Amino acid sequence: MSREIKYYLVAAEALPEIFIKVAEAKRMMQTGEAVTVGEATRMAGISRSAFYKYKDSVQPFNDMKAEHIITFYGMLKDNTGVLSRVLSVFAQSGANILTINQSIPTNGCAAVTISAETSDMEETLEALIAQAAAVEGVIKFEVMAG
Repeated sequence: MSREIKYYLVAAEALPEIFIKVAEAKRMMQTGEAVTVGEATRMAGISRSAFYKYKDSVQPFNDMKAEHIITFYGMLKDNTGVLSRVLSVFAQSGANILTINQSIPTNGCAAVTISAETSDMEETLEALIAQAAAVEGVIKFEVMAG
């Protein structure tokens, strides 16, 4: 009997510290900062048993971007050029925009969803989100699905 695996996107500050440390130990091994599991777990401040218990269940969000389509949600002010500036952020990051859906503006704002192929991005998803959120006229910008 196959067990269905569910995934959740959770902000790092809401996670128990052990999950963050396991992700950090995995990162250290991938980058070569640590050569062995023992070295990575010592550097991260966790036990090897905790690492092995959670290593297959913890995946940093940035690692999930490879060869994936991510859908972003934004709430934009109904001002000339706001959407264009957001799309420029995507172009500069190397993301390939697949679809754009924008609602008719009400109360001076419009909801927009942007789906993009992110495998060729030259920066992290966190950087893309931060840059898009910083565009003048953007009220909210976040990952909707991925």
